[in-house]
Amino acid sequence: MQQAQAFVVVPAELELFLRSGRRGGPVPVPLDGTSSLGHVVESLGVPLTEAGRLLVNDEPAAPGYRPCTGDVVTVEAVRRPQQLRSARFVLDVHLGTLARRLRLVGVDAAYVNDADDDALIEQANADRRVLLTQDRGLLRRRALWLGAYVRGARPDDQFQDVLDRFKPPLAPWTRCPACNGPLSPIAKAAVDPMLRPGTRRTYQAFSRCGSCGQVYWHGAHSKRLEEIIDNAACIVGDHAISH
Repeated sequence: MQQAQAFVVVPAELELFLRSGRRGGPVPVPLDGTSSLGHVVESLGVPLTEAGRLLVNDEPAAPGYRPCTGDVVTVEAVRRPQQLRSARFVLDVHLGTLARRLRLVGVDAAYVNDADDDALIEQANADRRVLLTQDRGLLRRRALWLGAYVRGARPDDQFQDVLDRFKPPLAPWTRCPACNGPLSPIAKAAVDPMLRPGTRRTYQAFSRCGSCGQVYWHGAHSKRLEEIIDNAACIVGDHAISH
């Protein structure tokens, strides 16, 4: 007796989650009579965080629906920009450079380099932050309220992907790249004792982190940072930037 099966259609932008042999057409999936639609989709490797609408025979269906034999399931990619009540993120331990770039443009990006999976989920849930990761298994954890897969191997590509997906409001030079704390202008006289002579002679404008106390100024490396900020503005649109 032939086992019951459904057919799942995955769009090209989500095929990176499929095994190579399952790409390019409908994927037959055996049914056990108890698995939900959400489970069927995730069993193929597609986290539900990356899926938009789920359709069964061209009709919208909830993740809890139980597919029947012959059903054709269409998985749509999450729509961009993805709307958030508050653009706040927590990043896993492999995305430190991305965290610093998000902070540079003023995006609230929590990150520590030794957080385990349970701690990340706990922080995401408690603070209502979106968990950014490239760990597909972590995104499939049922305890996680909201997450997103970060595309790209290079920090430049990852940064572009997150900005394109969420279009967060930007406020450059307002967050500490080291700890995510708020930056505030500070008089040069207040930080003068800790400045090197060359810095003291050359720069007049300074800011300090209200959390870790780190002092910042627009030094020789600021041109590269300004390029990062300008690129971010192009992605999200100038209207999303506060100066």
